[in-house]
Amino acid sequence: MKSQTACCSTDNFPVQIKSKKKEFPSLPVAVIGAGPIGLAAAAHLANAGEKFIVLEAGPSVGHHVLEWGHVQLFSPWQYNIDKAARVLLDKQGWDAPFNDELPTGKELVENYLLQVAELPQIKPSIQLNTKVISISKKGLDKMKSTNRENVPFVLYVNNQGVMEQIEAKAVIDATGTWGQPNSVNSAGVWTEVEKSLENQIHYGIPNMNSKERERFIGKKIAVIGGGHSAINTILELSKLNEERSDLKITWILRKKNVEEAYGGKEKDALQARGELGTRIHQLVNSGKVQVYTPFRIYNVEKKEGSMKLNGELEGESYSIEGLDELIVNTGSRPDFSYLSEVRLAIDAATESVGALAPLIDPNLHSCGTVRPHGEEELRQPEKNFYIVGMKSYGRAPTFLMATGYEQVRSVVAYLTGDFEAAKNVELDLPETGVCSINLATNITDESCCNATTDCC
Repeated sequence: MKSQTACCSTDNFPVQIKSKKKEFPSLPVAVIGAGPIGLAAAAHLANAGEKFIVLEAGPSVGHHVLEWGHVQLFSPWQYNIDKAARVLLDKQGWDAPFNDELPTGKELVENYLLQVAELPQIKPSIQLNTKVISISKKGLDKMKSTNRENVPFVLYVNNQGVMEQIEAKAVIDATGTWGQPNSVNSAGVWTEVEKSLENQIHYGIPNMNSKERERFIGKKIAVIGGGHSAINTILELSKLNEERSDLKITWILRKKNVEEAYGGKEKDALQARGELGTRIHQLVNSGKVQVYTPFRIYNVEKKEGSMKLNGELEGESYSIEGLDELIVNTGSRPDFSYLSEVRLAIDAATESVGALAPLIDPNLHSCGTVRPHGEEELRQPEKNFYIVGMKSYGRAPTFLMATGYEQVRSVVAYLTGDFEAAKNVELDLPETGVCSINLATNITDESCCNATTDCC
């Protein structure tokens, strides 16, 4: 019997298949998303002299941030500016904001992100109104392994109605999770009834300084969620209630008790974040907010123009009726729909990057801080493909913008051959001032981060 010298043969002619390594010096690194983390990646790539392209689905950089532009971040500017971006901005004579000031989302875009996007090293590489529809390896579907690492990525994009294909030697996905909110249902399932109530359900923190405030005056409102977004929402509603006392606020959480939502308060290294806990504690104690916890919502139903929440309160069946409006702050989830042809390692529970799950899974710990991490933890089975920023955390809470900056610093260092820098840790994160050890009864299953104040 003749020995086989290849994986396959045609008749008696053995076929030796060899992989020939190819380099792609002319191809860019593709960055998806022009928010804080995507633009930070662009700044690091620019500083390294690397060719790149930034693809943004919206009409402006920071498009998602502007959707919560009225919200004040609880972290000061010192944690919100990427180091590489600052270097480039300072060279252009940037009038930097004061480190200890707290910006709103709108100020973050106008005073920082737009400035980064206008840098001569970055502006030509940004492509707006460009939605990524799918990503693959050139000429290969997910099943094909031979020579896979030696062919470029192909990004299939919709550029204002025109379909295009863009080749790249690496991809950094910084699209975040905004726009994919979790449902009212505690099981995470979207129902047709919930979808039909879109005019009575608001996802996120409403702007009480806009026309939107009129819809809440004189209404019975339920705020659903146990994180900082829910707290911010309630505090904003309470201001409105000072003007019009006919507004009734109900707060629905899944935590064992409401005290768990207060966080570290004065022990929190971020003063503004700690003050949120102190203020909501005082408001609840005043009796101006009716609290239901632990309450698990099984379904929402229409009832004579109002809404009824059916579920379980402290283990017993319970319903809350007569609700005019629901404000849902139960976090958000990542979108993997365009990554079906990319080989990914995603945690089954958190939907985070697989290696990050033990660090961030609230089922395993409830500390509000996560140790810095970089390229090695973010590495995917698909070589040179990375998910960074809020999306890297999946559905898990506790993400800070500074964490995303450290992620892209490390990833870009690795992609540009500086492996030592990629391994280094160059970030100190602020402490929350609270860490629960009784996980059996303190699982923080509310996602307390949905790309607004919780992530910054």
